[in-house]
Amino acid sequence: MSLTVKEMMTAANAIVPRIDTEEAQNLIEKGALLLDVRDAPEVEKTGLAQGAHHVSRGMLEFRADPETPFHDKAFDKDRPIVLYCASGGRAAFAGKLLIEMGYSRVYNLGGFKDWAEAGGGVQYVVDPGMG
Repeated sequence: MSLTVKEMMTAANAIVPRIDTEEAQNLIEKGALLLDVRDAPEVEKTGLAQGAHHVSRGMLEFRADPETPFHDKAFDKDRPIVLYCASGGRAAFAGKLLIEMGYSRVYNLGGFKDWAEAGGGVQYVVDPGMG
């Protein structure tokens, strides 16, 4: 049996709670990881939420799994994770994946635009060629 994107999205949204910017900021103040799962060109173009950690959706499994040589130490199964992307879809899928990997406190903030429009700080990535 094959699944449609709509069915996959429904399943992801059923297990990954959607939160607003205020809830996200409260979690972040208490130590949650704010995670941007957009692709690098999107981040370079628009910046990212202040204090966010960027891991593109395509590398998430490798960064989140402590058994891979690509593990990112920002990932800790005891630490809440607040995800966002451009509109919330990839964040929902990423959240479902993290839950399947054993992360229990995972939240979907939605889109970067939601964060910025609600007054969340934005930081811009320095051109890697200039660093």
